[in-house]
Amino acid sequence: MSVVVWSDVAVVKSFDELVDDAAAVSVEGWDFSWLEDRATEQRPSWGYQRLLGRKLAAATAGLHIQTGGGEVLAGAGAESFPPTMVATEGWPPNLAKATALLHPLGAVVVADDEQPPLPFACDAFDLVTSRHPATVHWSEIARVLAPGGTYFAQHVGSGTNVEISEHFLGPLDPGDARHHEVEADQPRASGLEIVQCRNERLN
Repeated sequence: MSVVVWSDVAVVKSFDELVDDAAAVSVEGWDFSWLEDRATEQRPSWGYQRLLGRKLAAATAGLHIQTGGGEVLAGAGAESFPPTMVATEGWPPNLAKATALLHPLGAVVVADDEQPPLPFACDAFDLVTSRHPATVHWSEIARVLAPGGTYFAQHVGSGTNVEISEHFLGPLDPGDARHHEVEADQPRASGLEIVQCRNERLN
């Protein structure tokens, strides 16, 4: 008679070991695959990347600002790119990654330090897009948009990651700079009209 014994051994790492793991991972682009089975994320119900593809397909000249590694724009589908498709990025490692990914798809990637002015002429684009921009220079977006053009973006909302931040830092005052009503006043002040603003609180 033979007996087979299966044993599962769970390896529990210390906090410092987990921090060391995270510090060793590349932060280029938006590749968070190293978090697989370590964290979960809820996405907004509207599906920004899918809607981005639709907006691009209806445009003649598109600008995607602060593209990171280019993954979001590429994921919208190169078949949806307008005849003129440009992306900007300021961080050199992401700039190289975005260029390698987007250039074969027909998009030009331009180095931009994310400070005004944008390196484009006035009225150059009928669509400007961005997902999670770190900074938003509304007057520049308004300047490069052609009359009747659209800015279509998904911004990080007020109170994002506040729970984990307060876990480590204690009570925080997130302020209201990213509150949608406060932020909406800024594009209006630059001459833009808010057509739609949707908000979701995610887990």
